Amino acid sequence: MKKTKELTLISLLAVIIAITGSFKIPGPIPGTEFQLSAPIAVAIAACFGFRRYFLAGIIASGITLILGTHTIINVIISLTFRVVAGCIIHFFKPKFITVTIAGPIGSIAARVVLWLFFGKSIVVMLMAGVPGMIYTALTAWIFTKLLEKIINYTTWREIPNEGSPL
Repeated sequence: MKKTKELTLISLLAVIIAITGSFKIPGPIPGTEFQLSAPIAVAIAACFGFRRYFLAGIIASGITLILGTHTIINVIISLTFRVVAGCIIHFFKPKFITVTIAGPIGSIAARVVLWLFFGKSIVVMLMAGVPGMIYTALTAWIFTKLLEKIINYTTWREIPNEGSPL
C-alpha cells in the first residue's frame, strides 16, 4: 500500500510541475516571462523532500518533452534548476530564507547553463531572469505554507518524507 501511495504522490507532483510549467507569467519587458512552476517546484521540494521532487521533475520533463511543449534544451535547463534549488533546500533544510533564495539561485544556475550552450551575454540572460527570480523569491514561501496546509488536511501526511518540516 505504501508503494502505491508513493507512486501516486510522485505522479501527482509530476503533473503539477508539468502543468504549472505551461503557465507563463508576463514580465515587464518582452522576453522576461517566467514559468509558474518555479515557486511551486521549490514548495514541492520543501514539503516532500529532494528525492520525490527530483523524481517528479524528471517525469514532468518527460511529459513536456513528449507533448512537445519543451525541447531538450528546456529539459536540461529545468533539470539544472531542480538540482540546484532542490539541493539548497535539502542541505540547508526548508526554512524561510532557504526556500526564498533556492529558486533564484536555481534560476541563475540554469541561465549559466544556457550561457554555456549559446555563448551569448551572461549579463543579458541574468537580467532577463530578474523579474522571474523576484517573483519566485516572493511567492515560494507562500506556496510552501499553502502546500503544508493542504498536506495537513489530507492523508498524504502518512507518508514519511526526508528533510521536510512536516
